[in-house]
Amino acid sequence: MTNAPLLLLRNANVFAPEALGIRHLLLGGGKVLWMGEGDPALPAALGAEIVDLDGLRLVPGFIDGHVHVSGGGGEAGYASRVPAPMLTRYTLAGVTTVVGLLGTDDVSRGPAELLAHVYGLREQGLSAWGWCGGYHVPPVTLTGSVRGDIVFVEPVIGVGELAISDHRSSQPTLDELLRIASEAYVAGLMTGKAGIVHLHLGDGERGLDLVRQALATSELPPRVFQPTHINRKKALFAEALELAKRGCHVDITAFPVEEGEDAWPADEALIRYLDSGAPPQRVSISSDAGGCLPCFDGEGRVCGMDVGHSGSLLDTLNALLARGLPLARALPAFTCNPAALLRLPGKGRIETGFDADLLALDAAGSARHVLARGAWHVRDGAAVRRGMFER
Repeated sequence: MTNAPLLLLRNANVFAPEALGIRHLLLGGGKVLWMGEGDPALPAALGAEIVDLDGLRLVPGFIDGHVHVSGGGGEAGYASRVPAPMLTRYTLAGVTTVVGLLGTDDVSRGPAELLAHVYGLREQGLSAWGWCGGYHVPPVTLTGSVRGDIVFVEPVIGVGELAISDHRSSQPTLDELLRIASEAYVAGLMTGKAGIVHLHLGDGERGLDLVRQALATSELPPRVFQPTHINRKKALFAEALELAKRGCHVDITAFPVEEGEDAWPADEALIRYLDSGAPPQRVSISSDAGGCLPCFDGEGRVCGMDVGHSGSLLDTLNALLARGLPLARALPAFTCNPAALLRLPGKGRIETGFDADLLALDAAGSARHVLARGAWHVRDGAAVRRGMFER
């Protein structure tokens, strides 16, 4: 669909993510051009579209930093390879930025396919980046090295999801982890990119011990190591809290948790994190969208499987609000925190000069409207822009 050159959003209850109250916003060229309390008198010749949000809560579009954009899975044979999520799987969930990665299968699915999906999402209006590598060592790359991929491949911002404490990993040694982390870190220095290692954590007994060793035996700053899935075991979560206090950024996964399971649901995990005294800016929440969520028996065989989806982020936000957490306190984990860690310019905030990635929430907490870089993707709860194969 076409979009007016200028869009004026009136009477938005803005959370930027801090609560700003009722504001009017002028959007153009994919950016927030102006935001204020007074209603600007725009000349009719400008042809601006005017939409009255009538007090709807307007928040930054979600940043999903852990997405299998080319599909995940593969642990139970070729037929268990998960298809790539379509565009509206993101936008109807309020996601306007994704970071794609490879997981267990980094052989039949490789970095070229991943990058093609990243570029495809960009063509469809989302903001998208990617990690090089996958679960295994040595990391799969396009240029032959982690450093080369980050330096020469524009969308690549770091390496991940490198697996530790998991029976599906390469069982990396400390030296291997340090070599990969140093490559990422130096490449980040050279380019201004994040240059971090996004670490998949399994449920193995070693937990985060390899990261603690890396911090104790190297000069690398703690922010280089970002463990994810930290809420999959309660003991692992406790370890992650201590690392966050030492300077690591940690990532909670919004996956389903059964009653009595030795894991924390994402909403419970974030509340526990914020109540722990760990720095509130060092936590994020991602969905594992497009990835399989398998369970294994004692011999490592798949005995059940689910699939992650970006809608779990909005579900988690609503669960947090239902528990009484203020919206302004919940939002950073979905917006400005990942933007800062991943060094995504113009992302994660509603602010003049920033990208017009916006999510308007209705009273029930659903995505009423979604704009990505100022273009409509969802209006009145329905997708108005779809991927090429979604019609």
